[in-house]
Amino acid sequence: MVKNKKFLLLALFLLFASMVINFPFPHEKTFGETMSIFTMPITTVNGISIVGITALSFFILGSFFLAKSLKKYQGRLIFLAILISVLAPHYFIELFQRTIASGIYAISYDRSESSCRFEMTNKTILHGECELPFENYSKNDVQFTIEFYEEYAFEDDVRILSLMNNNAPYKVKLGGKERRRVKIETNIDVSMIDHHIESGEAAEVNIIIKSVKNSRKL
Repeated sequence: MVKNKKFLLLALFLLFASMVINFPFPHEKTFGETMSIFTMPITTVNGISIVGITALSFFILGSFFLAKSLKKYQGRLIFLAILISVLAPHYFIELFQRTIASGIYAISYDRSESSCRFEMTNKTILHGECELPFENYSKNDVQFTIEFYEEYAFEDDVRILSLMNNNAPYKVKLGGKERRRVKIETNIDVSMIDHHIESGEAAEVNIIIKSVKNSRKL
């Protein structure tokens, strides 16, 4: 089945390198990802991602050499390579967190289930309330702090999530193997902010968790 062993080894190296470059850990996104192909970010909030383009180029070259190295089943194995590039990183991250990781590296954040709500309580005070689902995969208690950040497409976008940093950082402690929706509330004085929201909701909340020495952008 193998026609050229050198091409096969080169293909495996390039495909592996494309995954390593874009491994989404310890941060949720790689280099400010906003758009991706096969989970490889090709743009950022600041424009083209050189790292993402490099990873995509490695993947394309790896697929080319994979096809050239085989006598048959090229299409099937290229499809398999795509599946592995999409699924393998998340599998290995979860495996790492469940077995080896400690501290904030053992903390999983379900960004897709997070949300924030905002409502004016009077003319100057905006009440913010967020629910953030976490799971501690380690056996030990983990203490960390939470801050919020924006992902602006344009400089003049209205601040939403970063308003929650009014009383940040917020301290959280999760027990060993604990899974919990952390609720954070704060009152924000918006009297000095020219353009601010009066009510609204936000999903897939951007946060930064920190311990004494480490931080993760999730």
